[in-house]
Amino acid sequence: MLRYPLIHPPLLGALARAGHGSVVLLADGNYPYATAVSATAETVWLNLRPGQIPVDDVLETLLGVVPIEAARVMATGTGEEPGIYERFRSLLPDISLQPLARGDFYAAARGPELAVAVATGEQRLYANILLTLGVVQ
Repeated sequence: MLRYPLIHPPLLGALARAGHGSVVLLADGNYPYATAVSATAETVWLNLRPGQIPVDDVLETLLGVVPIEAARVMATGTGEEPGIYERFRSLLPDISLQPLARGDFYAAARGPELAVAVATGEQRLYANILLTLGVVQ
């Protein structure tokens, strides 16, 4: 039995295999996992049903487990900021969110640095975030 904020064995294992500079994708229920995730990344499926396990709950849990040094988010085509950004900023107060256009976000998620993709049941639009792992001090 674990006494830890994260008890999901596949996610724990995937994070343990990642290192400094590795990228973790937390993505919403609309994300195209089959075509916009690196072939070498481990996908962890937390999307049991719509609305279950939202992205910000996963992010909040990960913050107790791994250090984060950078965060990139998917920008809207209109330039309007999605409401989820406010929640991301509250959880990552010392990290500036770097918006990427949808195509650029997908390209980054297909990159060799992506170690883990977490599929959630998140229903808010544009609730996708790429986290770059830092170093343990």
